[in-house]
This record gives sequence, C-alpha cells and structure tokens, in this order.
Amino acid sequence: MNKFYVLNGKRVKQLTLILVVSFFTAWFLYMENIVQVPVFSSKDGPKAVYKGEKGIALTFNIGWGDEKAEPILDILKKEKVTATFFLAGSWAERHPDLIARISKEGHEIGILGYDYVDYSEVKEEKINQDVSKAKTAFEKLKVENISLFRAPTGHFDQNALTITNRYKYTLVHWSIDSKDWTNPGTDQIIKNVSPAKKGDIVLLHASDSAKQTANALPGVIDNLKGKNLKFVTVTEMLSNADSSSKEVN
Repeated sequence: MNKFYVLNGKRVKQLTLILVVSFFTAWFLYMENIVQVPVFSSKDGPKAVYKGEKGIALTFNIGWGDEKAEPILDILKKEKVTATFFLAGSWAERHPDLIARISKEGHEIGILGYDYVDYSEVKEEKINQDVSKAKTAFEKLKVENISLFRAPTGHFDQNALTITNRYKYTLVHWSIDSKDWTNPGTDQIIKNVSPAKKGDIVLLHASDSAKQTANALPGVIDNLKGKNLKFVTVTEMLSNADSSSKEVN
C-alpha cells in the first residue's frame, strides 16, 4: 500500500505541473491576442512602439553606404509609396542631398542614433552622448519636427527608453523583420515580409550592406498592395491610437 501511495503522489505532482504550465501558456497567448498597439515600456514610463493600428509602415534603416538609398527612393517614387527612414546622424551629415530628397518626396525621417552603438551594452552617458550628437546633426541639416528614434542595433534597455523620452522622441522597434541585411535572396526577403498585416511596422535597410533590398522591394510592395493595405508613415500609423504595454526588464 505504501508503494502505491508514493507512485500516486508523484503522478499528482506531474499533473499539477502540467496544469500550471498549461494555464500560463494559455494566459500568455491570450494577452498576446488582446494587444492593440504593442509597445515595450517601463512601468508607468516611456514606451517603445513596435506595432500600430492602421495601415502598413515600411521603415528603412540607413547607417552607412553611398549606393543603395537612391535606387530604393526611385522604386518608392515609382510605386507611389510613402515610408519612414531611420538615418544615422553620421550618414546624414555626409548625404545632405539625399536628406533633402527624402523629405521632398514625402517620406518621414527618424533618427538611428549617430554611431553604430548597441544601447543595451553601454552606459547611460554613452547613450545620451550618441542621442545628443545625432540630434545636433539633424538640426544643422535643418530637418525639423523629428519625433521618432530607433536604437542603432535594434537593442535597447531602460536607460535608452528614459533618455530618448527625455529628448521627446518615441522609440520605434518593428513587428516584421525582412532580414534583408542577411542577403538571403530576393524571394526570401519577400517571403519574410509576406505575413505582414494591418498595423505592422516592417524593418528594411537601405545601407550598402543590404545588397538585395532594392530588387526585392517591388515584390514586397505588390504583395502588400494585394492585401489592400495602405502605406503610411509610422507617425500616421500611431496617430490617435490606443496603446498597451510590455514592461522592459
């Protein structure tokens, strides 16, 4: 009888563990589904948006290079698509003509820091220095009313949220990663973006290291147009939207 009782006790513990895991899994999936405008945030603090409510936002990071930005701008102009460009301050200083063209053709400009700094691996002083330097660079270029900021490597922590908020910037992440920077092939880039739906922010690159983005872009745009999605800037996407948050650890 004692032996039977011990085995039964183990079975009860196993069943209890399974039930607990199942409960938390179901709770997590439920919470994921009710989010409307997901953001990373500190508790009662600044927020970093990675999804919106309306339209689809194509975003292009440019940190370095001289060759890929113009072909991408040509395609966007031909397709009559508006996008948001996150530009490194160091790149912007070297390409004032392209900055002027991006603005003139109706695209939105956000800041991608100044140098290629991983904000999750440096001290607060370094983040503040990089943000300040980038802000000054765009002011000298007379690019006004910039409200969006993206961490240069995509990695950020509480310090980055606090500092960018201090400068009155909204930190923007993404919900769809094209992985174009890995140069996986034109078809694969299109496939990576294909799950995009209303409210998604798509990460693309116009730096020279992303060698296949321009070739993939017409297919990406055609695919999204086929879903009757409206192309908007990030600011247009987020205007008048309610938000929910996930706490940054």
